[in-house]
Amino acid sequence: MANKRLSMRKIREVLRLCWDKGLSARQAAGSCGVARGTVGNILDRATRAGLSWPLPDDVDDAALEHRLFPSSIPLEIERRDMPSFEYLRKELTRKHVTLQLLWHEYKEKNPEGYEYSQFCLRYRSWQKTLEVSLRQDYKAGEKLFVDFAGDTVPIHDPATGAVIPAYLFVAALGASNYTYAEAVLAQDLPAWIRLHVRTFEFMGAVPEIVVPDNPKVGVTHPCRYEPDLNPTYRDMAAHYHTAVIPARVRKPKDKAKVESAVLIAERWIIASLRNHTFFSIGELNRAIKEKLEDLNNRPLQKVKVSRRHLFETIDKPAMKPCRKDGTSMPSGRSIR
Repeated sequence: MANKRLSMRKIREVLRLCWDKGLSARQAAGSCGVARGTVGNILDRATRAGLSWPLPDDVDDAALEHRLFPSSIPLEIERRDMPSFEYLRKELTRKHVTLQLLWHEYKEKNPEGYEYSQFCLRYRSWQKTLEVSLRQDYKAGEKLFVDFAGDTVPIHDPATGAVIPAYLFVAALGASNYTYAEAVLAQDLPAWIRLHVRTFEFMGAVPEIVVPDNPKVGVTHPCRYEPDLNPTYRDMAAHYHTAVIPARVRKPKDKAKVESAVLIAERWIIASLRNHTFFSIGELNRAIKEKLEDLNNRPLQKVKVSRRHLFETIDKPAMKPCRKDGTSMPSGRSIR
């Protein structure tokens, strides 16, 4: 059924809006971006399952799915001593680790356990409940996604009263979602290069690949197969022994991670600072630094640990240490 494809987060939101806030099915459908019939189906299934709001503490996402869709494959983690899905996801970020290898290790300890197809089906079913940016199995230390947020933050010039827009740069690692953000007053090449350097310094390490979303400042000719990088951007990558591979045109999965990171940054940084008045870019970045600290230390809802913890245990050990002369550019070429 179509409802099964909804995330448990969205189903919980439908139940909250209808049962706790008293919204109609039409209003809840509009808020959650689903069909009104889907809302009615969810409410009907929840009523027949004997549920009420608030949901009991012991009804996690797996239990909720099983009660709403009893004919679907149950997702209990402990069935047949199957390892936790969080453990499987973490192991899959390591180089050369595959789901088949993890299944072989599982079967060695549990000869009566699930066969490979069922093992994979249960993991993939759980994976679909994750946020879009967590669903792909990114390898540890492999990809750093970078982009500018669409929204800006106003800077007020105390001398003239002029309002200047500040642009928020966001970088997020694939495996851990560890995030860096900084505001700048221009989206030009010097700022673009400087922001990458600051990101590497912030993380103390360099990924194998940097994935920009084809910004004009760094990619002079976006192309699905052979994008043309700005020479200085290419030199910066060579200096740090990394590679720049822009997201492919018309390939939304290539951009899911950074789009999610940008959205989170807009919500948890820009929106949270909406009532503050900033008179300098330095003042703004000090506030961003505090918000960024909170963001990276806040536990992720599904995996129950923070971005920082995942970074320290998954991404950073697989990344190259940042060069001590990181602020220097390769010789023989100037910023242009």
